[in-house]
Amino acid sequence: MFDLDWNIVLRYQDLIVEGVIIALRMTLISFAIGSVLGLLLAYARTSGRSWLETPATAYVEFLRNIPLLLIVLIYYFGLPMVAYKNFPDWLADAVVFDGEGSMIVALSLYYAAYLCEVFRAGILSVGRRYLDAGKSIGLTNVGVARYITVPIMFRSVLPSLTNTAISLFKDTSIAMAIAVPELTFAARKISTDTFKVFEAWLTVGAIYLVIAWLIGAVMRALERRIKWSV
Repeated sequence: MFDLDWNIVLRYQDLIVEGVIIALRMTLISFAIGSVLGLLLAYARTSGRSWLETPATAYVEFLRNIPLLLIVLIYYFGLPMVAYKNFPDWLADAVVFDGEGSMIVALSLYYAAYLCEVFRAGILSVGRRYLDAGKSIGLTNVGVARYITVPIMFRSVLPSLTNTAISLFKDTSIAMAIAVPELTFAARKISTDTFKVFEAWLTVGAIYLVIAWLIGAVMRALERRIKWSV
C-alpha cells in the first residue's frame, strides 16, 4: 500500500521557502520591466508613425510566436558565447547574467509583447472626448498621455493585467531548465532525493495555486478601489 509521508516536505521547507522568494522576486521585477517596455511599445504601435509602428509590431509578432523556453535557452546559453567572443569585456559583462538574471530578462522581453497588446487595447479604448479636453486646456501630447490616457487606460486594462501577472508567475517555473532554485526546481530536487514524487509535486502545486489566487485577489482589490470609468 502506498503511504504518504508529508514529513519529507518539512525537511525541505528551507528549499521551498527559498523557491517561493525567488519565484516572487522574478515575477515582480519582470512584471515591472515588462510593463514599462510594453507601454512604450503600445505607444509606438498607436503613434501613427511608421518608423515607430513597424519595428514595434515586428517585435510583438516575433516574441508572441516563439516559446518562452527557447528565449531562455538562447539568452542563457547562446548569448555568453557570442558576447565574450565579439563584444568588449565591459559590454559582455553588462548583458550576460546568471540564471536568475537571465530568466528575468527573458520574462521581461517576452511579456512585454503581451503587455503591449493589453496597453494598446486600453489606449484605443480611451474616449476621444477626454483627449480633446486635455488638448483644449493646453496639455502637450506627453501631458495628455501622462494625465489622461494612462490613468484611464490603467483602469480598463486591470483585469487583463491580472491574468498576465498570474501567467508570468507560473512561467517562472521554466527557470528550472537553467538550474534556478525556484519552486519547480525545489519539487524536482525533493522528488529526486527522496522518491516522494506525489508529496513534492502536490505541495508545490498547492503553493502555486495559493500564490496565483493571492495575486488575483490583490489585483481585484485594486480594481475595486479605482472608481473612475471610461
